[in-house]
Amino acid sequence: MRKVTYSMSASLDGYIVGPDGGFDWSVPDEDVFRLSFDEIRGVGVHLMGRKLYETMLYWETVDPGDLDDSEREWTTLWNPLPKVVFSTTLTEVQGNSRLATGSVAEEIERLRAEPGDGEIAIGGATLAAEVAALGLIDEYRVRVYPVLVGGGIPFFEQQERHVDLELLESRAFDSGVVYLRHRVVR
Repeated sequence: MRKVTYSMSASLDGYIVGPDGGFDWSVPDEDVFRLSFDEIRGVGVHLMGRKLYETMLYWETVDPGDLDDSEREWTTLWNPLPKVVFSTTLTEVQGNSRLATGSVAEEIERLRAEPGDGEIAIGGATLAAEVAALGLIDEYRVRVYPVLVGGGIPFFEQQERHVDLELLESRAFDSGVVYLRHRVVR
């Protein structure tokens, strides 16, 4: 069965964006960017909310001439990847994306039943919180940046639930970023 993963960058105090909505503190250096390449190669479909979709649409609309070699490589991985967007306000999406037709639980169930390889990746804290509350996340992956932003949108929404995790991998980068990969213990 295809596993569901949640992977994002977070500040040391646990936020994916700061109180002003900014995330410029999480711009990856080359090594961390390469880690993102490795992760996305294992993804079969990416589920995301409207905000992340609108942010990531940049990669599908940018002029390749404006990108460096690593960024062009990223677009060759990201753009063809199937994406499912959860939104109550969007009526259409671009690129290799489609709007969700069911609840997140229904979409995950459908995707797990389909033939194919690759993980079902969740992007965006709001959508991830909904999936976590349903007990559907199999792995958490976080790139922790050495910065305190003091508020914003948390990586983990406080849902007053206990989840046991097993550390599968940890990696420290010269930039101070620490990558943590945990499996949910069931």
